[in-house]
Amino acid sequence: MKLRLTISLVFASMLLGIAALAQEPVKGVADPDSLFHDKDKKKDAMKQTAYHIEKDLLQCNHWDEAGKWLTDAYHQHNPNVQSGLAPVVKFFGNNPNRPRKDVCDKLQAPVVAVVADGDLVTVITAAPRKDAKGQEYTTTWFDTWRIKDGKADEHWDPATK
Repeated sequence: MKLRLTISLVFASMLLGIAALAQEPVKGVADPDSLFHDKDKKKDAMKQTAYHIEKDLLQCNHWDEAGKWLTDAYHQHNPNVQSGLAPVVKFFGNNPNRPRKDVCDKLQAPVVAVVADGDLVTVITAAPRKDAKGQEYTTTWFDTWRIKDGKADEHWDPATK
């Protein structure tokens, strides 16, 4: 009887320990558009560039307008995409799984935060994933752009091959 109680207590403690490790889900803010503004005019302009990349290019696939927001050199640090405006447009613009949206009013991405510092803007978003067992969880994704003359000239994200 004492052994059963001990085993039961150990098992219950293990379950509680696992529950204590459970992740708090990553969630975007209710109004992501509001995060792309700043009292500082330079930071506001930089955040607006990032906003248009997120909304017009990545969300709505208006890659024919990419030259408004990306430099011709556009240095890409994602290992799956070549540097340069033309290769980036070709990579993202020719994806049949990402159709162009005619109406593009508000950003739908689950944005957690937008940070501007120096010539860099980082957009942090919630990223849904599945583990090896198919269980859903959330983590964070980031995109960081170096802004030069009102356009993104360089980009980093955590993408892998």
